[in-house]
Amino acid sequence: MVIIYNPTAGNRRVHRLWRVLDILAANGVRIEVLRTERAGDAQRLARAAAEGGARLVVAAGGDGTIAEVANGLLGTAARLGVIPLGTANVLAHEYALPFAPRAVAAALAFGRTRLLWPGLAEGGGPLAPPAAAEPTRLFVQMLGVGFDADVVRRLPLGLKKVLGRGAYVWQTLRELPRYAFPPVTLRLDGVAVEAVSVIVSKGRLYGGRYLLAPEADSGARGFSVVLFEQAGWRAALRGAIALPLGRLGALAGVRRVRAREIEFLGDPPMAAQTDGDPAGRAPRLVRDAAQPIALVVSG
Repeated sequence: MVIIYNPTAGNRRVHRLWRVLDILAANGVRIEVLRTERAGDAQRLARAAAEGGARLVVAAGGDGTIAEVANGLLGTAARLGVIPLGTANVLAHEYALPFAPRAVAAALAFGRTRLLWPGLAEGGGPLAPPAAAEPTRLFVQMLGVGFDADVVRRLPLGLKKVLGRGAYVWQTLRELPRYAFPPVTLRLDGVAVEAVSVIVSKGRLYGGRYLLAPEADSGARGFSVVLFEQAGWRAALRGAIALPLGRLGALAGVRRVRAREIEFLGDPPMAAQTDGDPAGRAPRLVRDAAQPIALVVSG
């Protein structure tokens, strides 16, 4: 078992990793722990592990680390395991993965799996010049363009480490009065639409356990596209309040559309986020990965 550990995921939660490792080692499981140093390391290490014959590669970190490891495993026979150490841990909540160390260790040891079908964001690039195109970016839970992406882009990493999910609330309140809410133009399976913020979701949840798209299925092809069509800070604040209350679906100016292919149009450098991490400019195209990944779950 190869475990890829992101040390920036949260020092307050690192004890969970060591407890899991202790339990696995005490039960005779052979473990190799690899530590990431910079962005892209998790993908490279996961690919090398899978090509070296590892049957289970475990992401110890948040949703961004999971996405990187999944990218490295795409197209291989290796299974993906998760030790949730992130701030929101959306994918862990989506699949009801365990958090208690003994339950995490048991899940990884027994290896029951469900399908996880990632999304791919093609094109885009850095927001600041030089704006050369970036490689295709994989995401496991969601991609956002517009207001939520700007919140993620401007969120200080140090504040996130101190406040956890509360840092997103704080940054949202800071961005509300200064964000311009420019239009986002896109095509959903060839049909042109416009909104001020867009969340392309593989799963049902957002920001932790908050229900965003109840019809979504992380293990199947396709996306739930949530369109926020009303501009202005008041509409954005109503959405921010409705989401944790489970009332987003009843909010005027918010609608959900199922789509297999999403094209973002226009030249303004709109910000994007994938799985809670800044992702530069909005991609040109979002589609499904060629095949799913086997995700180790509990039970």
